[in-house]
Amino acid sequence: MELKGRVVVVTGGTRGVGAGIARSFLAAGAEVAVCARRPPDAPVAEGGREAAFTAVDLRDPDAVGEFLEGVAGRHGRLDCLVNNAGGTPYRLLGEGGPERHARVVALNLVAPLTASLAAYPWLRESRGSVLMIGSVSGTRPSPGTAAYGAAKAGLENLARSMAVEWAPEVRVNSLVLGMVRTELAHLHYGDAAGVAAVAATVPLGRLAEPADVGEAAVFLASDRAAYVSGASLLLHGGGERPAFLTAATANRPPTAPDTPATPPR
Repeated sequence: MELKGRVVVVTGGTRGVGAGIARSFLAAGAEVAVCARRPPDAPVAEGGREAAFTAVDLRDPDAVGEFLEGVAGRHGRLDCLVNNAGGTPYRLLGEGGPERHARVVALNLVAPLTASLAAYPWLRESRGSVLMIGSVSGTRPSPGTAAYGAAKAGLENLARSMAVEWAPEVRVNSLVLGMVRTELAHLHYGDAAGVAAVAATVPLGRLAEPADVGEAAVFLASDRAAYVSGASLLLHGGGERPAFLTAATANRPPTAPDTPATPPR
C-alpha cells in the first residue's frame, strides 16, 4: 500500500487501459477518481475499494477545471494526474475531413494539456506528478491513424517540456504503450485468431494487459521514481520485429514469424 493517502485522477479510467491503471492505484492504496463521458457498466474496483466516477467531457476546459477542483477539494490534495483518455477510429487521411482529424488531436493532445494546466496548482502543492499515456504510434508511421500518431508524438514532447518548466515541484513522465489486450482489441486485430497472430509478432509473445500498464504507472507515481522526470518508458514487450527480417531470404532465423506488420494500438 505504498500510495496510501495519495489522491490520483485517471482520465478515461472506466474501461480498458484506464480501468487497469485505476485498479492498480487502488491496489496500491491510493484514493482514485476516474472520469469519462459516460459512466461504466459497473464501478471500477479492486480489493473491495472503488474509484469515484464523474462524467466529464475532457474537451470542455470549464468542466475539466470543475472536476479537478472538486476532487482536490474533497480530499484536500491531488498527487497524480494520469492523462489516459484518448483513442481514434481507423480512418485514412483522405477518408475524413480536417475537422474529424482535428477532433482526434483535440482529445489526444489538447485535452491532456488542459487537464494538466487545471491540476498544476494542486500538484505543485503536493509535489506530485503527471503521467501521459502515449503510444508507439507517436514514434513510427501510423497509417490509418495518422492524426492520432501525430497527437501522441506531440504529447511526448509536451511532457518533456512540461517536466522542465514545472521542475522541481512536479514530475512529468510518459508511458509509451505498444499493443494492449482490452475489450476493444477485436476492433484493431480481429477475432481470437487475429489477436493471437498479432501477439506472436511481439518479442515477449503476448499483448500487454491493462494491469501491466497499471503497475508501470504506479511505479512512476511512487517515491521509487522520485528522480524520474521527463522520461518516456517504453511498454511494448520488446517492440516489433523489423519487417525486412521476415521478408529477407538470407540470414533468416528458423523461428522468424510469418505474420506481417500489424496496426497500432
